[in-house]
Amino acid sequence: MALFSSSGFRLQRTSWVMVAAISVALSGCSLFSGKSKHEPTPLQPFTASMSSGVAWRVNLGGEAGVGFAPAVAGRSAYAASSNGTVVKVDLESGSTVWQQSVARSLSAGVGTDGRTVAVATGRGEVIALDDSGQVKWRAQATSEVMVPPLVGDGLVVVRSGDYRIQAYDAETGTRVWSLQRPGPSLALRTNNQMMMDGGFVFTGLPGGKLIAIDTRTGVLRWEGTVALPRGASELERVADVVGVPMVTGDLMCAAAFQGRITCFDINSGTAAWTKDFSSPNGLTLDPRYVFASDDQSVLHAFDLGRGNHLWKQEALKFRRNSAPASLGRAVAVGDYQGQVHFFSREDGRLLSRVATDGRAIIAQPIAVPQGLLVQTSRANLFLLKLE
Repeated sequence: MALFSSSGFRLQRTSWVMVAAISVALSGCSLFSGKSKHEPTPLQPFTASMSSGVAWRVNLGGEAGVGFAPAVAGRSAYAASSNGTVVKVDLESGSTVWQQSVARSLSAGVGTDGRTVAVATGRGEVIALDDSGQVKWRAQATSEVMVPPLVGDGLVVVRSGDYRIQAYDAETGTRVWSLQRPGPSLALRTNNQMMMDGGFVFTGLPGGKLIAIDTRTGVLRWEGTVALPRGASELERVADVVGVPMVTGDLMCAAAFQGRITCFDINSGTAAWTKDFSSPNGLTLDPRYVFASDDQSVLHAFDLGRGNHLWKQEALKFRRNSAPASLGRAVAVGDYQGQVHFFSREDGRLLSRVATDGRAIIAQPIAVPQGLLVQTSRANLFLLKLE
């Protein structure tokens, strides 16, 4: 059962225990009501100091809410939508290389390494395509998949709703390994993504854990604590790792809702530093900074080396930001009205703003050499150009 929040995520009950009625405030939002206690901050006029605009747009049809995020491999962008559509798009021109309908509906996508493209359905069916858009195989996961599949090292990896991480051979669809971790009965349904680096799959989990799994064997390499659940009620104890674990050098950083930002030594899992912080959607890194929006959509910057707080920007307060993306001298976030805002990485000043299609940007934007790749909840894929 999904408990709805207006902060861009849902709470998902993962057991069969049903709740007749719950009405509590969480981060200024009343679950089930769909309304926030706080009005989004109106956008203020400003003088742009950086040029930006839409380079191209591709519409997939359907919707692209929680569980959907674009992916990039080489010079191509890939995306999927709830109506079963998967596309490959040339990043330079925005021309569609191929478009395929693979199912009546999808719940998660897309993952790719440029050779295999993977998506999943709410019934746990994993669908792999080759890079010409033809279906290679279909396989069945143990439960629904609401996290985009991860493709790499010859594997398609999915995380299902029963907290099981499963790997399939990218060519045949044969299950290679499966690892299950314990989890709470109540968890956020927000945009989460796994990542692969150095022969390991990294994923955050409900309950505040970040784990590293050997891609060859499926053996757990290390488990780190991003946040510790606290509070008297089940809802107060929700402390889930959110967004995408991010790596730069030997550091991997992750954020948790009602928890902390924690940066780990990627080899040992030892915490380098932690900072109390509640994020509903994750963070991003560059070689010097960590950027994250808190549960009031206030954007913050931290020093990557020690975790010192550097600045905060309240211009988008309560506008239900996406996770940020770092590109050059700017850090970008999308909001609930499809606006993309570019701030100075050094001091948080607003540099530029671009309107998309008026619908929420839930997936984390992706910085690419051509600009910024953005997918909205209306399943429109945009490339934004910066100068």
